[in-house]
Amino acid sequence: MKQMAKFYFTACWVLIICVLIQSCGPMARLKKADKKYDIGEYYTAGNLYRKAYSTLPLSKRQIRAYAAFRQGECFRIINKPAKAVNAYLASIKSKYKDSIVYLQYARVLHENGNYGEALKMYQTYLKAHPDNQLALNGITACNKLSEWQKLKTDYVIQRAGEFNSKNASDFCPVFADADGSSLIFSSARVNSTIRKPSDITGFPQNDLYLAQKNVAGKWEKPVPMEGGFNTDFDEGSASVTEDGKTIYFTRCPYDETQSLGAQIFMAGRSGGQWTEPKQVVLFKDSSITVAHPAINASGDTLYFVSDKKGGYGGKDIWMTVKEKGMWSTPQNLGPSINTPGDEMFPYAHPDGSLYFSSNGHPGFGGLDIFHATRIDDKNWNVVNMMTPFNSNGDDFGITFERKKQKGYFSSNRGESKGYDKIWSFNLPEKEFILTGVVTDNKKQMLGDAIVRIIGTNGANVKMRTKKDGTFFYKVEPNVDYVLLATCRGFLNQKNQLSTQGLKESKTYKVAFQLTPIGKPIPLNNIFFEFGKWTLTKESETAMNSLVKTLKDNPNITIELAAHTDMIGTSEANMTLSERRAQTVVDFLIQAGISKERLSAKGYGESMPVTVDANIAAAYPFLKEGTVLDEAFVKALKPDQQEIANKINRRTEFRVVKTTFGLK
Repeated sequence: MKQMAKFYFTACWVLIICVLIQSCGPMARLKKADKKYDIGEYYTAGNLYRKAYSTLPLSKRQIRAYAAFRQGECFRIINKPAKAVNAYLASIKSKYKDSIVYLQYARVLHENGNYGEALKMYQTYLKAHPDNQLALNGITACNKLSEWQKLKTDYVIQRAGEFNSKNASDFCPVFADADGSSLIFSSARVNSTIRKPSDITGFPQNDLYLAQKNVAGKWEKPVPMEGGFNTDFDEGSASVTEDGKTIYFTRCPYDETQSLGAQIFMAGRSGGQWTEPKQVVLFKDSSITVAHPAINASGDTLYFVSDKKGGYGGKDIWMTVKEKGMWSTPQNLGPSINTPGDEMFPYAHPDGSLYFSSNGHPGFGGLDIFHATRIDDKNWNVVNMMTPFNSNGDDFGITFERKKQKGYFSSNRGESKGYDKIWSFNLPEKEFILTGVVTDNKKQMLGDAIVRIIGTNGANVKMRTKKDGTFFYKVEPNVDYVLLATCRGFLNQKNQLSTQGLKESKTYKVAFQLTPIGKPIPLNNIFFEFGKWTLTKESETAMNSLVKTLKDNPNITIELAAHTDMIGTSEANMTLSERRAQTVVDFLIQAGISKERLSAKGYGESMPVTVDANIAAAYPFLKEGTVLDEAFVKALKPDQQEIANKINRRTEFRVVKTTFGLK
């Protein structure tokens, strides 16, 4: 019995020691993880929390929940949302007591594109915190995302392979000169100063790189920035003045015992060489983190990011103005821009507006790019840039090629390892093209015609048609144009077109058919009731076309001539043709044409048609040069007679004078 009792006593002590050893190991890791977390080494802390969680006994539920939550926080901060999802879910299953876990879980679900589940988690958190702005904005976004995804802009984006490396992040591009031939960006590629993974992000430290275009306009291979820019620390997020002579950038010094945050440095260029970078002190307390500088076009306003206390939550955007060579006390841009989330990577556009990225405003998930325009000194109008700029990943660091609608931005969309890549964007210019042709009334090309184009934008262009009668002109958007075609020996013809309100490119095709002077011109598609001189409704289009011709040529007078076929007596046909000619004249007078410019003449059956090439081509039984008189028509077959009679029944006009109203 004593031996048995001794055995049990020894076994109990062994068990207690094992439990203590097991619990001491995870607790020690947890304590170390907390220290790393507090100094901002989230990558290292996350791995320590993961190991602590996996070795903690199930009985330590709340400690396990805490370790899982902190692990999720680390992964969220270093942009590993898929891992963060699993960690937060583990924390929830372990009954983590702080409801903040539901908000953070919702945010990473949102970033992973799981909008339905994210909406549920936002709503769960909102029950306990009904006024939380991040949750409210998240719900707004999740409810509108299906609608937003249908709102396509005309911008075209693609990965900028000329800047991106294979197994590293490349991000935050910025133009370094006014003509867009130099680009500076951040990269952690192989030949950077240090390849050891950062304890903060898990990625190697970043350096600043420069890419330049060659004489052919092609980008050369990027090279590290020369001078004192790249160190053993992390450098990135640069901004260059419009004249290319001053650069501001972010540097993140590192100390394994404490968090040193980030600092802004600047350097000047003289004679092609950069000066040694110097720290820009913006707050009296120089230990306050400042980063992501963005200088405006005139160089007197600097936007930047800081997590200084007294802001609106996470990281806020601030601004300072240069006064007498010194930067003024920084001002927070206020709640129009800043949210309880993070607002970062500002870009000051030459037009005075501001671009930035945020995970606090309603968006697609992660960081979205927003465009802000000032309403007044304190308020901004903030608009999500939508797709294709934004995705459920991180989209940030936009830059424009000065005032052009093209440039670059950064995104980690579709990157399984979380690398940031540089993307190009371009807004294709809408093209409104006018193509036309000038012919005579028999569709023969007029190669010596003149086309005049007059626009409400002040355009007054005169061009000659090509040999084939064609012409080409690029018209401008939101302009009304009047077109006038002229040619020696022909009447003028006007046309109009408008590009007002068009949202898509368009090609206009205009055909001018000029009427020759001195020859009778058939008025096709003018019809009268059988045996009468009343115009049918089908004649209205042709009559209005004649009105337009007379208005386009205000100095001509014309004779309206009506002809009949051989059916009926000559006297009756003469009377009918005279009345039909007068009917046409009366219509023109009612349409506003001066009666002094018009005369009516009836010819009855006395002037049969002489077959020309066009008629012969349309009716093979008729030969060119044949006169369709009574003798010829009666010799035809009955169906051919009807065709010949139809050709003879016609209304024509001919120009009598071209000097009406001229002194």
